[in-house]
Amino acid sequence: MIRATHDLHHRRRGRNAGIGLLLGGFVALVFAITLVKLSTGQSLEAFDHTIRPTLDPAVQEAMRAAGGGQ
Repeated sequence: MIRATHDLHHRRRGRNAGIGLLLGGFVALVFAITLVKLSTGQSLEAFDHTIRPTLDPAVQEAMRAAGGGQ
């Protein structure tokens, strides 16, 4: 007689549920961090392999001297 469900199936189901919960928690964490970063209203600058004037102290000083700084 063959049992319909083996003990191995119960262990796999429990392991899969645990991995699913961890994955869902990670997705929720990334989503929450994204919402917090977007809701602060600060300018988001990506790494796009170009010179960013906002990081260059000489450009910042020139902007302040010209009256365009913060």
